[in-house]
Amino acid sequence: MRDDDRPTGESDGSAAGAGASAGVTAPPTEAGHRDERADRGFFGQPRALAHIFGVEMWERFSFYGMQSILLLYLYFSVSEGGLGMEQSAAAGIVGAYGGAVYLSTILGAWIADRLLGSERVLFTSAIVIMAGHIALALLPGFIGVGVGLVLVAFGSGGLKANATSVVGTLYSRDDPRRDAGFALFYLGINLGAFLGPLITGLLQSTVGFHWGFGAAAVGMAIGLIQYSFGRRGLPPEASVVPNPLPRERRGLVVGIAIAAVILVAALVLTGLVTATNLVTWVIGGTVVAAVAYFIVILTSRAVSAVERSRVFGFIPLFVASVAFWSLYQQQFTVLTIYSDEQLDRNLFGWEMPISWVQSINPVFIILLSGVFAAIWTKLGERQPSTPVKFALGTTVMGVAFLLFIPFAGGGANSTPLLAIVGILFVFTVAELLLSPVGLSVATKLAPEKFHTQMVALFFLSVALGTAVAGQLAEFYTAVPEAVYFGVLGAIAIVLGGALALATRPVLRLMQGVR
Repeated sequence: MRDDDRPTGESDGSAAGAGASAGVTAPPTEAGHRDERADRGFFGQPRALAHIFGVEMWERFSFYGMQSILLLYLYFSVSEGGLGMEQSAAAGIVGAYGGAVYLSTILGAWIADRLLGSERVLFTSAIVIMAGHIALALLPGFIGVGVGLVLVAFGSGGLKANATSVVGTLYSRDDPRRDAGFALFYLGINLGAFLGPLITGLLQSTVGFHWGFGAAAVGMAIGLIQYSFGRRGLPPEASVVPNPLPRERRGLVVGIAIAAVILVAALVLTGLVTATNLVTWVIGGTVVAAVAYFIVILTSRAVSAVERSRVFGFIPLFVASVAFWSLYQQQFTVLTIYSDEQLDRNLFGWEMPISWVQSINPVFIILLSGVFAAIWTKLGERQPSTPVKFALGTTVMGVAFLLFIPFAGGGANSTPLLAIVGILFVFTVAELLLSPVGLSVATKLAPEKFHTQMVALFFLSVALGTAVAGQLAEFYTAVPEAVYFGVLGAIAIVLGGALALATRPVLRLMQGVR
């Protein structure tokens, strides 16, 4: 990315947000009255930021490094070091895994909010992630894939949900360094996302997949070690449990967790859940969870008429978000297959690793984030409303898919590298129109009693879109490319246009929130 990782804050125009949590939990927002002049050890920022910057950078390095070669590992032949799966089934696993990561953010935030606090969940999650990458590197075949992806998904969800919360505890609400600190943190995210595919891809293409997975494990280990040395320097607020679970209810939670594990194991052992239909289960589970959240919120007596109207206003934004991410996240499924089979990756006589394509987007994110922030800041109250930004983001994403059509159906090395660079530039523009305001608008539209649930709904939209991206890859291998890219691009453009036309009624439902 990787803008779905960005810390979305109090101002939509900020380059990196103003410090609200990018997770579901509501972290402490007041860091106390510290001597800001005495704590400027990291580019003028609190020293502790260096340690959070590091663990997040290395986590993103490992996450995107592993993900950039995962699909290839699943469908490359055994003689090439892979597992020899069909491309459609392999893409489904990647989509299911991506969806599980975002579903896990809800669990990670709940654990921080009710049981352990953000800092402890962050540290524990980093250990779980490292264990997952080690499993992928050392365990053979599908055993390594199963164990590794489950651990990385749960660990990444926990870390993603809480890293931004911990950063927020480093600053008092009125600390002028706050926005710059989050911008620096955001730089670490994209620096890791840029470097990960370069290193793991180079190792995969020269010495094998397990060396690439091993590099991801080493990266996470480096981040964990340097963070361990800096944990003591974090403020006490980072370890606060905002809404402790009553002791008498903990047994019930443990029972539910055990029952869930038994249910999943039973579904797998009976053959109801398989590698080929896993993504369908993730999609179904996410849809059920999202519908349940909406029903609970909309029917609650604790929600006022104005708040209920705002939740209804969020529904079209939720749909647009699902559509957007279902196309955007195909960078890790369809675009990977496309880069393998049709992209001309020859650079001065040397063939670039397939995964290096995944490092293009982070560069554009770093370059364009400040530009978009400056534009929104300059426009001020004249900037487009949130529904318009969502409509533009979805429409531009559709246009990006249409740009594949002139190159559709070509053979090996038929698509110039510059063409993919240009298309990913359009991907990034679409992302910066929609993603930065997603969490922000969820918090603005949230009823007072359901702040956490509304943010969870936004993450569910990302989870659903990511899983659908894996499911759609099945059609990519079954229909002509021009049809695939044309139909999906047209659907996104139509949805974006419909949302644009519905802007006024949606804004009326949003009751003063823009």
